Amino acid sequence: MTNPTRQAVLYRYQLPMEAGVVLRHQRLKTRTGLLLQLRQGEQQGWGEIAPLPEFSHETLEQAQSATLVWLADWLAGASEPATAWPSVAFGSSCALAELAGELPLAADHRKAPLCSGDPDELFARLAALPGEKVAKVKVGLYEAVRDGIVVNLLLEALPDLRLRLDANRSWTRAKADAFAKYINPQWRDRIAFLEEPCQTRDESRQFAQASGIAIAWDESVREADFVVAAEPGVAALVIKPTLVGSLARCGELITQAQQAGLVAVISSSLESSLGLTQLARLAHWLTPGTVPGLDTLDLMQAQLLRAWPGSELPLWQTDSLELVWQR
Repeated sequence: MTNPTRQAVLYRYQLPMEAGVVLRHQRLKTRTGLLLQLRQGEQQGWGEIAPLPEFSHETLEQAQSATLVWLADWLAGASEPATAWPSVAFGSSCALAELAGELPLAADHRKAPLCSGDPDELFARLAALPGEKVAKVKVGLYEAVRDGIVVNLLLEALPDLRLRLDANRSWTRAKADAFAKYINPQWRDRIAFLEEPCQTRDESRQFAQASGIAIAWDESVREADFVVAAEPGVAALVIKPTLVGSLARCGELITQAQQAGLVAVISSSLESSLGLTQLARLAHWLTPGTVPGLDTLDLMQAQLLRAWPGSELPLWQTDSLELVWQR
C-alpha cells in the first residue's frame, strides 16, 4: 500500500552547452538528465540522475525506466537507494540523504580550474587563485609533444602551481613517454597526478615508474576487478559519483583510498548546478582539505534550481523542466 505521506516528482532537463565541448568522440551540444524530488511530510530531498554520454554504461532512457521502478518501491515504503545503474544509485541516494538531513549543508566550493583558452588570460586567472593553486589540464586531445610543452610552460610560469592532468587512457606508452620528455624533471613533482595516461593499467604503472610523474586511477575505479591499494607511483583516486554509484559506495572508496595513503578527489561528470552543489557538499564532508574537481559549470549556459556561488549564469526553475512523472 502506498505511504500517503510520501510524494515524488521526476523532471527531465535539457541544458544548452557552450560550443566546443567534446567528450571522447562526441561533441556535446546539450546536457540532458533527470531531477528527482522526494517529499515526506515537511521534508524534501533532491537528486540528479544524469548518465554521461561516452562514459556511463546506461542511457538516459534506461536510467529513467530504472528510476520509475525504484520510485514505485519507495512510495510503497522501501528505504534503500536504487542499485540498477550508477547514475540512478547516486541521484536516489542524494535525494534520500537530503530528505533525512544526512547530507551536510557545508560545502567546498573551491574548484581546480580547467586550463584552456588564451594563455595570458589563463596565467592571470591562475595567478589570482586564492590559497593553494591547483588547476587541471586535459591532455591527450592533441599531440603528446604539444601537451608536454603547454604543461611545462604552465609549471615554469607559475612556480607555486600544482597541476592535475587527465589523459582518459588516450596515449600509447610511446606517446606518454614523448609527453614526459618535455616536462622539466625538476618540476615533475608539481604534477599532483596524471589520470590514466595509458591504455592499460600496467602501461600506466610502468610510465609512472619510468617518468617520476605520479598517476591517478579514474576509469579503473569503475571496473569490476579494481582493488584500492597502495602502489609505487600511484597518488590518487578520482571518484565521479554519477559514474560510481551511491553515496555509500563513494564513501567506501574514499575510506579505502585514505587507508591506503592515497588522495581521494571528488570530481564532476558534467552535472547541472544542482548536482554540482551536492558534490561540493559531499567533498566538504568526505574529503576535507582536498580541492574537488568541479570546474564544469561554465561549460553550460544555465543553472538549475540551485545556484553555484558567484556564477552569473541564469537560474532555471522547475517551469523550465519537463514533468516526467508525479505521484
